[in-house]
Amino acid sequence: MNLIDTGIEKGLIRLDEDRNFITYIHQNKKRNYNNPEEKVQAETFLTLVLIYGYPENRIKQFIPVQMGSETKEADIAVYSDDECNETYILVECKKEDLTDQQFNIAVDQAYSYAVAEGAKYVWTTSRIKNQYYEVPDKKPKSRIEIPDIPQFGIKKLAPYKYVKGGISQTDTADTTIAAEPDLNVKQKFFELQVVSESELTKIFIQAHQALWDAGRRHPSTAFDEFDKLIFCKIWDEKHPRKTGIPYDFQIFRDEDPEDLLNRVKKIYAVGEKDAPEVFSEGIKLTAQEVLTITKYLQRVNLNKTDLDAKGKAFETFMGSFFRGEFGQFFTPRPIVKFIVDSLPITHKSRVLDTSCGSGGFLLYALDKVREQANEFYDPVKDEKDHYKYWHDFAERNLFGIEINEQIARTAKMNMIIHDDGHTNVIASDGLLSDTEMQAKSGNKEFKYNSFDFIITNPPFGSSIKLSEKAYLGLYELGIKEVDWLDIKKEVTKRKTPRDSQSTEVLFLEQCHKFLTEHGYLAVVIPDGILTNSSLQYVRDNLEELYRIVAVVSIPNTAFSATGAGVKSSVLFLRKHKNKQTEKISNQKIKLKEKIKTDTKYAATVEKWEKEKADAIKKLETDAKAKNPKANKKEITEMIQADKSAVQSAFTDKVNLLKEELTEKYFLAKQTALSEVEDYPIFMAIAEDIGYDATGRNTTTNELIEIGKELSKFIAHINKTEK
Repeated sequence: MNLIDTGIEKGLIRLDEDRNFITYIHQNKKRNYNNPEEKVQAETFLTLVLIYGYPENRIKQFIPVQMGSETKEADIAVYSDDECNETYILVECKKEDLTDQQFNIAVDQAYSYAVAEGAKYVWTTSRIKNQYYEVPDKKPKSRIEIPDIPQFGIKKLAPYKYVKGGISQTDTADTTIAAEPDLNVKQKFFELQVVSESELTKIFIQAHQALWDAGRRHPSTAFDEFDKLIFCKIWDEKHPRKTGIPYDFQIFRDEDPEDLLNRVKKIYAVGEKDAPEVFSEGIKLTAQEVLTITKYLQRVNLNKTDLDAKGKAFETFMGSFFRGEFGQFFTPRPIVKFIVDSLPITHKSRVLDTSCGSGGFLLYALDKVREQANEFYDPVKDEKDHYKYWHDFAERNLFGIEINEQIARTAKMNMIIHDDGHTNVIASDGLLSDTEMQAKSGNKEFKYNSFDFIITNPPFGSSIKLSEKAYLGLYELGIKEVDWLDIKKEVTKRKTPRDSQSTEVLFLEQCHKFLTEHGYLAVVIPDGILTNSSLQYVRDNLEELYRIVAVVSIPNTAFSATGAGVKSSVLFLRKHKNKQTEKISNQKIKLKEKIKTDTKYAATVEKWEKEKADAIKKLETDAKAKNPKANKKEITEMIQADKSAVQSAFTDKVNLLKEELTEKYFLAKQTALSEVEDYPIFMAIAEDIGYDATGRNTTTNELIEIGKELSKFIAHINKTEK
């Protein structure tokens, strides 16, 4: 039960039926609950009563404060006596969406109120961030920042706030502090807090903005430095410590910011040794900047916050930045989950994402194997075996390629946030040959014909130009296809690279190279690959390379919330054995040759070529007879229009014949290929996938049921199609 519900149950507050207004019952004050600051105010009031144990009668809200000739209003005052004469704690509440600069202004305001009221402690909160101060008895009233305010009945503050095994900050049932003062009572410590996706997103965004500092630091640099501190936070949470031992990534009483910086740098040094490719540079932030970010992150338990919440928060936080900096679009979580859930990935599978971005597909594959570990080992009783089961998979079998070096580092960081830092993510052009990738990355595991599953969303809409990338000619789909109805064989059979080719088309072939025989590719593709007549050669290529398993159409709005609007589908393919590919290719060649032979295609075209030449020659002869004095150039000009008409008629006749034979080929191909392979294809259309065009959740996600059926279909294929 959350604080608001507990407060209602205990008669501390009351909300109207529509939750538009809140009434603080002891003071009988009714306020607008739709006001963002009021929500923070309500939780802060309840925290003081339910968590910190202060009697309700010693708390007043919205009290006047005399500041010279002006009267201001303080949000909450806590008193040390029942008569409410001696102000003990002054609290200032602000809305969650607050910049660091605005928060600091609130701190100044709260402190000035505290001095005016004679308070001993100050608490400024936006819920996302908290700062606490002790006000000295003597002048000057210089600020003394402290880890927390005292709980009711506490005489001496502890030097820190968060310890392993401390009390929960939200569960009030068993943790409410005694309501009677006892000067021998020790301050209770808190455990780190599991937070929601929206709250974590706000923490990430506001902390990053604080480092960005309104443009004084490049956002990319701020992002890298923030990444480093996230790692330190996670590593500190993972560090083995006994119950009651404080966490290091937090503010301590009576220490300078330099002390905190040195403590954080010691944590970071572990990362530099453990993952040097990610943590190749030390922390470049000042002590004051580290202190600022620590205030945002110190209370949060990143390790125990839900995987999905962390993934969404991390990518929401990264989304606008990466779209602005790199034009990156991340695959929405429901689509990623659908793809991973549909495939029979196990801890023994080698899994690759050839365009991994921030690592979403890798994270869900890891989480799938982690869930499988629960089937064999108890996470607590069999902790070592459970950990080894999924961690070995992450360390040895999970791979990612990302062309942008910074995003590749981010993917690695994303894996660390989600409990593992050993994933093989390399910064490389995903269309290089495997040997080039190995040479440039130093990782020999990126080998062709070695991956059981490839799960990916390659970049759409960009083209690889021959003038820019020499490797275009290494791809069959990067070479101009030979027109089977072109009778000039000697010219057309030479392999000529295309001037350019779209990245999504090339990735379909690259993935084939990386897969083992009968390995699976699940890929998000633009619908044009499935429907455009100009891309028929791509579909012809796919049916030779792969057994087409499934085509699942996703709605136009699937990528709208991330800033992309291309209508897409998810294509599931299973790599053929080489012999099967050759068999299909040969069957198609034979069929084409048979059609040309049966229709006497070459002889017909040659006959028409001769008729065209004769007609043009006659035009020249007739023109010469009518104009005997005209020279060759003049004759050519005279017959130009008639000659063009003859050539156009010839071209139209040949093109019409080609269309007839092409249609005949496609009709005959279905029957011919059924002799080589005949199989069903899973087809589905998902109209609602759990969110709308704005990214808001909807009541239905049709991909869940589609995924269950597709999973059964794939299991049947694996069992019956050897």
